[in-house]
Order: sequence, then structure tokens, then C-alpha cells
Amino acid sequence: MPKANPPGPIPTTIFEPMKWLPRAKRFWLAATGLACACLLLVGFQNGSRAPRKFELMALMPQFWNFIDHDAELTTVADGFGFTEGPVWDPAGLLYVSDESLNKIFRVYLDGRKETLIELGDPDGNTFDSHLRLLDCASVLRAIIRIDPNGKYTVLADRYQGHRFNSPNDVVMGPDGAIYFTDPTLDLPKGQKQEIPFQGVYRLDARGNIKLLVKDMSQPNGLAFSPDGKRLYVDDSEQKNIRVFDFLADGAVSNERIFGEEKEPGGVPDGMKVDESGNLFVVGSKGIWIWDANGKHLGTIALPQQPANLTWGEKDYSTLYITAGTSVYRIATKVHGFVPYLRN
Repeated sequence: MPKANPPGPIPTTIFEPMKWLPRAKRFWLAATGLACACLLLVGFQNGSRAPRKFELMALMPQFWNFIDHDAELTTVADGFGFTEGPVWDPAGLLYVSDESLNKIFRVYLDGRKETLIELGDPDGNTFDSHLRLLDCASVLRAIIRIDPNGKYTVLADRYQGHRFNSPNDVVMGPDGAIYFTDPTLDLPKGQKQEIPFQGVYRLDARGNIKLLVKDMSQPNGLAFSPDGKRLYVDDSEQKNIRVFDFLADGAVSNERIFGEEKEPGGVPDGMKVDESGNLFVVGSKGIWIWDANGKHLGTIALPQQPANLTWGEKDYSTLYITAGTSVYRIATKVHGFVPYLRN
């Protein structure tokens, strides 16, 4: 989430319970709470609370090629602090980061939760090609690999001798390398930024780090096209989605704007791609569905503002969405592209 500067003095009592959170996240949570309070106040004045609700908001007829008119949103589990980074395990469960409770959970489809690891502010996750869990560990300022017993190994935490800002999201590339974003959104409180930009990086099997992009304000979610020819990265501060040509040597070129998500109430965050190259991107109100040509077809509006999503079930045609304090599920009419299953 982008940084936000408070309009004036903030009462200490508001921030006391979350004083350990990074500055950007504390302000985001406070701003979100204030916005919700304002909506409730307006709702009471109009005789109702006007809560957010699940809704399928089609902008184009093609939207219904992706989801049924009568598709239902169900809650898999709730009672979290702030959910992020869902990953579907073929064993029939999810891994979910909780940035407030400082844990990564195994989440079962009956709603049960079990702690895999206690870790300061875990963020985006993925599997590598061996189905080993990778995490963007904000407090460690590192990309780590976590074994089934909750022990972790740091794969990378520096670029040219300087510590990363706060790795945010991660994906496996068509070449088998790891690609990740490094904004300052979760830079730990009291720590200095050592790299003077917010980058997108490539990490190969030998531990070599290559900088791909350095001109984005706050790079966040990222995804590859199924044919491996395009890399998408969204910018939470600029509220747009960039697309790059992906080259055989692991570099990128020809940066351009794929789409913009300027509506208030949310920013571009996690993203996933289906087998045909259409994008499912977090945005205002919920999950925005974009066709491969950059046309916004419609939005899956959610009761809480989402942060990330993943494909799941045996045929990878169900979206699992982390939003606020909950994990939701909705069936689609398409099959997801899952990069770590390709290699």
C-alpha cells in the first residue's frame, strides 16, 4: 500500500496498539478506519449503514465469459489481522500471510488455521518449481524459503551490498528464476532505506541478483504472461499496471502502460493471470478483470478491500482472495496460469 501522510497530529491512542507496524501500514490502516467511519456516518444519516457487499460489476459483456451470473462468494476463514500472499497447496490447503499477527498460516478449507512460522510482517508468497514456499519477508528485508517445519533460509537480502527496502511480491519466471518487487511500503519502522529507488529484481539459482526496473514509484504485484513474453508489474502509488517485453536473457524492455486503476478506495496490488493471458488485479472495490489487450471488463466487488489472490483447486479455476481479516473463494469459468507448475 502507498505511503500516506497524516493531515495533522494523530492521537497516540489510535496508534498505540499498532505502534510496531511500519509507518506506511499504520497510516494506511488508520486511513482505512477513518474512511469506514465516514461511510458508516453517512449511512446512519441516510438511515442505513451502507456496508460493502459482494457484487459482480460487469462493464463489458465479455465479463461473463469469466464468471457465472450466479457465482457465489464464500468465506474460507476469518478472524485474521491483515491477510496477504495466498498460495494454493495441492494437498488441499492454503498458505496465507498475516501481516498484523506476524505469522504465515496453513489455512484449511473447513476454516481451521495452523501456524507455519512466526515472522515479522510476511507479505507475498509463491512456490518454486519444487513446491517449496517462498516469502517476501518485510522485517528481514529479504526473500526467504520456508520448509514444511517452519524453518527458513535467506535466499537474498542485498543488492550490491545494500539491504533491500521491503520485498513485497514474488513470482517464478519462465526461465526458472525468481522475480520480485521491492517498494518501501513496509520498510521497518526506524530503519533506513539503503537503496535509493524501488526496484524489480531477478534472483537466479546461484543467488545472483539482477536489477530489471528502477523507475517505478512503488512496484507491488507482478505476473508473467503464459507464453513468457510479457512481465506485468503494477505501481500502487501511480495506480497503474505496466507491461514489459521479457527477453531470453532474463532482462526486460519496451516499458509501457497496460492499464490504470485510478478509482478511489483501493490501489493495484496482487495480480494473477489466466491461461489465456487475461489479468485479475486487485483494485478499488475488489478484483478487476482485464483482457489481454488492456480492457477493463468488470470487477468482482468484495465485502473487504483485497490485497492479493491465487488460483486453487485441482483444475486451478477457483480464485482464493485475501481481503482484510478474511480469506474468500469464488469459482470462475477459466483456468489459472500457475508459473511454478510450468518448470
